Amino acid sequence: AERTRLWRGIDTVGYADYDESKVSHIHLRTEGWIEKLTVQSEGERVKKGEFLFELYSPKLVNAQEELVTAIASGNKGLIRASKERLSALGVSDGQIKKLQKDKKIQQRISVYAPQDGVVSTLPVREGMFVKPSMKVMSLGDLSSIWILAEVFEKQSAWVKVGQPAEVSLSYQPGKIWQGKVEYIYPDLDPTTRTLKVRLRFDNPDELLKPNMYASIRIFGGPREDTIVIPIEALIRTGREERVVISLGEGRFESRLVTAGIESGDFVEILQGIEEGDRVVTSGQFLIDSEASMRASLTRMSADEASATPGEMEGQP
Repeated sequence: AERTRLWRGIDTVGYADYDESKVSHIHLRTEGWIEKLTVQSEGERVKKGEFLFELYSPKLVNAQEELVTAIASGNKGLIRASKERLSALGVSDGQIKKLQKDKKIQQRISVYAPQDGVVSTLPVREGMFVKPSMKVMSLGDLSSIWILAEVFEKQSAWVKVGQPAEVSLSYQPGKIWQGKVEYIYPDLDPTTRTLKVRLRFDNPDELLKPNMYASIRIFGGPREDTIVIPIEALIRTGREERVVISLGEGRFESRLVTAGIESGDFVEILQGIEEGDRVVTSGQFLIDSEASMRASLTRMSADEASATPGEMEGQP
């Protein structure tokens, strides 16, 4: 047993997901029909400003007619109100300025990609009638990725926002991604008794992809000046924790201890042994089992010696 620094490393697993801060959802502000849809399936890539589809909506046509009529009347208040209505219905400033300039009503309004990304959801198809409550599509940027990790309840106090973390994937052996803890969810999963932790990793090469399974190590900081032993030396019986101490010359002692945190191949011992004690790491189960059996046999022999013949006969 030695007194040293114990690093609180948390080894766990998780899965990759889109960075929600870089996901945009396209909804319409009025009902209408989807036409000239250029995106055909999920997984396609689009660039910011790229044409996605056209929308035919009688409400948008009427709103354009109101603006043209207001311009013809010269009423500045009516012009301003008509422009605000078009903007509220989702028409871009560029399209409104074009309408003001040429006064030509468009039967269909074009919708463009608000960002670079991959189409993550696409529930609509060409010719579908859509309402504002329906999501037309979602675009996700993979330049950064979230990893959602599960941390056991007993290690939950170790995790802090900003701590460094490493991720490795089975399909890229030897490659390590460097990231950090970005958010710790406030509630514990009642079924798995784990705490969800969100990590963020830069992903310029897009090697990390959503739903990939990942092995994770979070560096929880050191525990200073504490006594540690190899974890294989600790015997847990369910109700108590013990180690077998070597007294020298083939003599051993089973001792009750109080274990603390575990990290890698070592465990902290809070009470029961001192620095410099030699603990058994190989064969301790055999020693502990034999000692327990001998103690039981000794107690049985003592009970039989103290029992009367009548008491012995009545025993099964």
